[in-house]
Amino acid sequence: MICGYFGPMCVMRKGVLGVVLAAVVVMGAGTGAGAVGPVAGPEADLAHHGHVSLWDGRVGVWLVSENLGPADVPEATVRLAFSEPMAGGQELPPACLWSSDRVVSCRTGELSAAGGVGELALGLRTAGLPDELTVEISTAWRDGVTDRNPRNDRHRVLVLATGDPYVF
Repeated sequence: MICGYFGPMCVMRKGVLGVVLAAVVVMGAGTGAGAVGPVAGPEADLAHHGHVSLWDGRVGVWLVSENLGPADVPEATVRLAFSEPMAGGQELPPACLWSSDRVVSCRTGELSAAGGVGELALGLRTAGLPDELTVEISTAWRDGVTDRNPRNDRHRVLVLATGDPYVF
């Protein structure tokens, strides 16, 4: 840095730069790749797995939600978002509701730590006869429990109208 005529300003700039760098080092400590900030509340690890099929305008979803722990999850909500609209007037299981013509939200029930499992099966009809659709599965709510590993509870699945199960 060239100070020249602006000597006092140069010293002030160096001081400010030093404070900023110190703050970055302190705030950035331990936040490298894969590190996670402080956890607020109990921690659990929700995971959703299953399969989706599409054939003749029908969509079948089989979903297992599980808690890998360490804390219990009193209740959670899984969100299924479809790229194609579903036909109106379809009944859903009691734990589910329509958020829109493309989104279904379902309660998982209580998921005990280290192995609590909830199962969901949906049989839906699309508004048309698509050749394919995409389903996005994600946890929408987890009753105040923190999940520091959300990668296993978010999926995006491309489903072709072959009747084959597409696993996630």
